[in-house]
Amino acid sequence: MALIFEKSNKLEKTGEKLGFLFSYFLFTSVLYFMLFLFHKLPKSWSYFHVGAITLSITLLGLFLSKYLK
Repeated sequence: MALIFEKSNKLEKTGEKLGFLFSYFLFTSVLYFMLFLFHKLPKSWSYFHVGAITLSITLLGLFLSKYLK
């Protein structure tokens, strides 16, 4: 039984990247509001600090996926 793969076109690649960005901002927003509502966010932190944490988690995941291949 052979697997048949279709070539990805430019629109699909763009959709994947837009979906990734949307998911990134959605996760960052949810994390920020959860930390804010439970009073776990330091007073000096803003949305961008939480975004940096999310970015570091994302980069760590990408690094691990490349390393484990």
